[in-house]
Amino acid sequence: MTLLDVKSISKGYKAGQLAVDHVSLAINQGEIVCLLGPSGCGKTTLLRLIAGLEVPDSGEVWFDGQNMAQVPPHQRDFGMMFQDFALFPHKNVAANIAFGLQMHGQSNHEISVRVEEMLDLVALTGYGDRDVTQLSGGEQQRVALARSLAPEPCLLMLDEPLGALDRALRERLMLDLRRILKQVGVTAIYVTHDQTEAFAVSDRIALMNAGRIEQFDSPQDVYYQPATRFAAQFLGFRNLLPGEIVGSNKVQTELGELEVVDTNQPIGSKITLLIRPEAAVVLDTADSAVSNVLRATVLETSFRGRYSQVWVEIQDNVLIFELAGDLLENGAELKLFIDPKTTNILPA
Repeated sequence: MTLLDVKSISKGYKAGQLAVDHVSLAINQGEIVCLLGPSGCGKTTLLRLIAGLEVPDSGEVWFDGQNMAQVPPHQRDFGMMFQDFALFPHKNVAANIAFGLQMHGQSNHEISVRVEEMLDLVALTGYGDRDVTQLSGGEQQRVALARSLAPEPCLLMLDEPLGALDRALRERLMLDLRRILKQVGVTAIYVTHDQTEAFAVSDRIALMNAGRIEQFDSPQDVYYQPATRFAAQFLGFRNLLPGEIVGSNKVQTELGELEVVDTNQPIGSKITLLIRPEAAVVLDTADSAVSNVLRATVLETSFRGRYSQVWVEIQDNVLIFELAGDLLENGAELKLFIDPKTTNILPA
């Protein structure tokens, strides 16, 4: 069931330049949706429009069947969690978590019970009397989450909640964050520029670019079926070639004619071919294949643990592949088989 329905919403700060450009977005009850994209793409502005902290130039925000245009932010019953946690340094852990409950006018007994529930939820039982300034970054993040969840918001909005933490700590906490949100069952919008976070936390990802949503899909579909050239480039894919459909599963490129999965596009269509980094298999000189064999020269190799990242030149094009096995010498000549199942057809 759709809980939040954003209808063609726009917001501009400069004449002729929209930070959010006619965005529509429907989020279901209990769903975690990540707004993913580079800095300046409009994801935080979109979050603030939903929260009521910004007034849209056009479009509407509907929540649970109600138009929120005349509902002020403090009456929307939405929770917020920010990158800097925004904890009160002069209050202990319990008092920080209790703050929102006090604003809702709950009794001391109700607040005490709820604070203990929240401490247990975020694995901080016994931390209530501690000074928040003496907590680690990860512990502060858990307190901020507990404070956001304590009033039982009908929608929780998180703006780069792990952005202030180091990579190792973020890797640990992103899974905890998803588990807690799912355990509570809250509907959540999660803003991040980090695709690893988005993949780990979300049910669906809204990939944004220049104020618009480029793709709105599951993490698996965003990664394995990027919808546009921008989506592929943002995810780090670099092997993007102009091409033309010349058959039901044939594409003509600067590398020659390549077999791909069924294109479902008419012959003559101009497209962009994405060759994924795991697409190449090194053939022995005695091996042969009917199609998709390319001769390549190794330019550079970088050891990455489970694989080597290899830059190769193929007919004046530089491509990057992830190859298993020993490091290859610069200048080595290779025969590479390109697996059709590891290619994607994108719009030209």
